[in-house]
Amino acid sequence: MRTLPQPGAGTLLVVILSTCLLLFIFQKMIWLVLPVLLALMFYYCFRPVKEALVVYGVRHSAAAKLVWLLLQLILAAGVLAVALLVQANAATWPNHLARYLAGGQDLLRKSAESLERVIPLFKKIHFGTQVDHLIQQFTGQQFTGQFVEKNLLPMTLQSLELLPSLLLVPYITFFMLQDSARLKKYIIRSVPNAFFEKALLLFSRLDDSLQNYFQGLLALTLLDAGCLSLGLAVLGIANAIGLGLVSAVLAWIPYFGSVVGCVMVVLVAAADFPDQAWKAYACLILFLGVRLLDDFVFLPMTIGRKLHVHPLLSVFMLFLGATVAGATGLVLALPLFGLVAVVGETISQIVNDRRLRARFKASRQLAPSVRRV
Repeated sequence: MRTLPQPGAGTLLVVILSTCLLLFIFQKMIWLVLPVLLALMFYYCFRPVKEALVVYGVRHSAAAKLVWLLLQLILAAGVLAVALLVQANAATWPNHLARYLAGGQDLLRKSAESLERVIPLFKKIHFGTQVDHLIQQFTGQQFTGQFVEKNLLPMTLQSLELLPSLLLVPYITFFMLQDSARLKKYIIRSVPNAFFEKALLLFSRLDDSLQNYFQGLLALTLLDAGCLSLGLAVLGIANAIGLGLVSAVLAWIPYFGSVVGCVMVVLVAAADFPDQAWKAYACLILFLGVRLLDDFVFLPMTIGRKLHVHPLLSVFMLFLGATVAGATGLVLALPLFGLVAVVGETISQIVNDRRLRARFKASRQLAPSVRRV
């Protein structure tokens, strides 16, 4: 396979700056970026099915409609299964939640006592008493009400504001399945004839970059789920596969998702093994290890390699994206950088190709004489 040309230093700098600017803009338009991103994910996951139906003789429009109906059935089945699961276990979940929270509080108290025994400074400052006081404040009714009012309620309202935009996902997915080729032809027609070949190459590479990103994301999720499930199974944690898979999917939400998954598993270990605190600590170490593998091994070697981005540059773009646009930048940094890099490299090739510029200039000069004839 032919290696893709790598951008020069000047082009790379322009690509990085352009990516940062787009990340800042997308952060302000998250209500539109989120449904488009989900629609792209569904499109690239189900496009092979549509192409297979076309190969077997189904018309393109009919194949798109069949695949879209299949997607809706899968989503409806998933929502129904979750609803039934919630209904069946709604009565017992408060008891389980209370048991897990109690296990976490007991783990914190035991950890504080152990630190006081090992480190004399902690005993002098009465670290265990302070931790117990913090636990009482956290579980107190006044603190809980303030936490709900100041943090949980705004987050819930912000999530509810994004819900209407998610209704765009099935519509965008359907029209991408049906009209993506037509849209590509429409855009290419507006490209000058001198740059026609480069435009075709640009669309092909953009399509490959997006497809490779979602393939890399799926591979990263499977790697995370496999490592977490194996580690939890070795530690003897119940439902290791389910917890590993849920934690890997939660990791799609930068920082917050990983923290929620880690806390969830640590609470389960603390509640199920109250006399073996080392298992909860081992779960915490496991999550930290997988997180480090994600940032420095799995992420560069899956998504970074799929997008033909150097591992060091991919890690740099992750930190830069988080700095510029927070959680949104962390999610979109690599795919957006890959797309901008493709566009920047294509434009650089056009600008530096004298023959293409000469063809374009000659076509502009010939256009008036052709119109007069």
